[in-house]
Amino acid sequence: MAKAETTRIRRKERKNITSGVAHVNASFNNTMITIADMQGNTISWSSAGVMGFKGSRKSTPYAAQVAAEDAARKAQEHGMKTLEVEVRGPGSGRESALRALQAAGFNVTSIRDVTAIPHNGCRPRKRRRV
Repeated sequence: MAKAETTRIRRKERKNITSGVAHVNASFNNTMITIADMQGNTISWSSAGVMGFKGSRKSTPYAAQVAAEDAARKAQEHGMKTLEVEVRGPGSGRESALRALQAAGFNVTSIRDVTAIPHNGCRPRKRRRV
């Protein structure tokens, strides 16, 4: 009889990182939050879709808040305390994600808007007529 394989689950090691950068990407359809160290290595990430929101609910401010709280909790497990925040995109979850990161207990040192603005690049999509 074959010996039963024992698989041992390796726990993620706790990195002791005190400061980092939170990248908030708020598109029209979703909000993604990535928290990285100062070298750019990802420590934790979350998005509205990962948190169980589907379809048009992903683009709500509440979904962005829940995703930011989840990413913040994962980053605090690694000892993160201070953050710089970079916000990108025109979505509705920008402010609520930022507020959720501040409410999670992080010391936010700077907030930058790094949304790419075209210098007359691609033709924009057609205007909505409601």
